[in-house]
Amino acid sequence: MSERIIISATFNPAVKTYWLISLLLVSTITVVGIPVLIISIPLFFLISSKILAAMSAIVTERKLVVKRGVFNKEEKSIPLEKITDVAMVQGPLMRVFNLYRLSFETAGQSAQGALVSLIGINDADTFRETILAQKDKLLTGNNAMPEQKTDENNDMKVLIDSVKRIELLLEKALDSK
Repeated sequence: MSERIIISATFNPAVKTYWLISLLLVSTITVVGIPVLIISIPLFFLISSKILAAMSAIVTERKLVVKRGVFNKEEKSIPLEKITDVAMVQGPLMRVFNLYRLSFETAGQSAQGALVSLIGINDADTFRETILAQKDKLLTGNNAMPEQKTDENNDMKVLIDSVKRIELLLEKALDSK
């Protein structure tokens, strides 16, 4: 990756316990899910660590890159200027494990809900604030390259010189009348 990484997310291992309890609650509530527990619990223990290890989220100077998936690998790259909302949610069960879900919505998004949702990021508040601060920095132009600023200054100088020449010509024209 050629862009500088601003922050890289780490995930809380307690998210695996949260997933397990969620699986148990859903399976217990649905009558059909109870017999499936015999298969799903051992399967969960086999793949939950791999799922967590496959998850990553990094913020670069211009985008958020989210990778996840063990069987079906997925990578989403979201330009920071397109992010319209970073929601931070903590449900009752999540509160027990001190977990948060960060949901990212973007401009031009066609589907309802979040484009990307991540659960279990350590220090989720800092991760969220870093994204919003980098987005603001990008949109206000504080991240412009020095060459670009020099070019802008040169363009402005050329315009000012041109306006001064026009003023002189107008003064001469008015004086000659």
